[in-house]
Amino acid sequence: MEAQGLTKFNGMGFLYMSGAKNTEAVSCRPQNDTEIGVAVLGYGVVGKGVANAIRTNANAVCKKTGLRLTLRRVLDLLDFPDSPDAALITHKVGDVMGDARVGIVVETMGGTGAALEFTKMAFAKKKHVVTSNKELVAEHGPELLALASEHGVSYRFEASVGGGVPILRPLEECLAANGITGITGIVNGTTNYMLTYMKEHGADFAETLRGAQEKGYAEKDPSADIEGHDACRKLAILLSVAGGAFVDWKKIHTEGIARVTQEDIGRAADLGRVVRLIASGRFAECGVVEALVAPMLVDRHSPLACAEGVNNAIMVHGDLVGDVMFYGQGAGMTPTASAILADILKIAGGPAPDVQISEDVRWDRAREAVVADAATLAFRFYARIRTVDRSAFTEALFREFPDAGLLPRRGDDNGDGGSGDDGGNGYGGEGGGHALAFTVGPVAGGLFAERLNRIIKSVPGTEAGIAMRFL
Repeated sequence: MEAQGLTKFNGMGFLYMSGAKNTEAVSCRPQNDTEIGVAVLGYGVVGKGVANAIRTNANAVCKKTGLRLTLRRVLDLLDFPDSPDAALITHKVGDVMGDARVGIVVETMGGTGAALEFTKMAFAKKKHVVTSNKELVAEHGPELLALASEHGVSYRFEASVGGGVPILRPLEECLAANGITGITGIVNGTTNYMLTYMKEHGADFAETLRGAQEKGYAEKDPSADIEGHDACRKLAILLSVAGGAFVDWKKIHTEGIARVTQEDIGRAADLGRVVRLIASGRFAECGVVEALVAPMLVDRHSPLACAEGVNNAIMVHGDLVGDVMFYGQGAGMTPTASAILADILKIAGGPAPDVQISEDVRWDRAREAVVADAATLAFRFYARIRTVDRSAFTEALFREFPDAGLLPRRGDDNGDGGSGDDGGNGYGGEGGGHALAFTVGPVAGGLFAERLNRIIKSVPGTEAGIAMRFL
């Protein structure tokens, strides 16, 4: 039977065709090509990437799956007269929602305003939605999944976490037989690029950020990336999918990388470590989730240390499979488009639809996971401070932390022989006094902070620099 306009997929590898003489399900892999009408909301970097991918890869996809992807509409506030998709651009959302040829809507607008409203509109019109919007999924994922189910459509968001790195589908299918006990990884390409650049080029944070913005790796307002919120949202989605219970990203302790200096990068290297922004979550007893996002000192031999530049690396531990790692480009036009097209084909019943275990990823806000207080989680810590009275600080340090280890002065420092003195090379930050670095622990995060604050208050002229955990 020849396709006459896609109206609905049922998420189980079959579709219904409008204009047909009967309503029997037709296999998504017929001998004749089946056309899949797609609309894109938001013609920014990701939206353009999806449109380009549909245009350039449609034939290859059709040969593999029997499904022919066709871009039908593009919604944006602006006109793009020189774009190959100029004729498809509309400024009216009604043009998209009212087009019976559009069966799948791709939301790449970002945010939780219009994106939320338009997603709900699409569900009401029996259209499936695929998104790369991690903010929307982390904030409203449970209600949108429930609403999609209510309308008999699908809501998929592989691209919201790993960009081009497949991670949600493996959790949903390939690792479905496993009890997932933990997820740890690098899920933000911007900060990973910056930390890699600082290490390789000896650049300071501000210089590196400017360069990242000039290259398009960092947004004009980089706060979501450098403060860790982007990684936190992605971690919450991963843990929600893996555990089946909603993890509220706002309850995950989050630290950014803005206080990381060249001294910290260098000292990490002296310790056989590299600095990475790590998103880590573990499923403890009684359903409690131990999760945090923070810059950490990663052993240089760890697979996670090998992830450099804009690449992501996500380590998943299953009770049957052990550790498995997913690695690749975590952002960008074409990697993200790859993940979005994979979700489109999944909805449409693409490659091997018979292996699908569940219609959609599901998690329930009513079964919200309890997130442990990060202050109770024990780690080994690295810390850097500046003080005008090194002797008094050292005495107080060993009084509070008998197991503390003062790190020796680095070979490129030109101080008076003390640990970490700043000789004008940028190590230790600004200001007078001595820059000292030390390690302690393992110790609970709250107890560490309490004791360190007590030391700083007891020694006049002492300022905190940064504290980072060892992974």
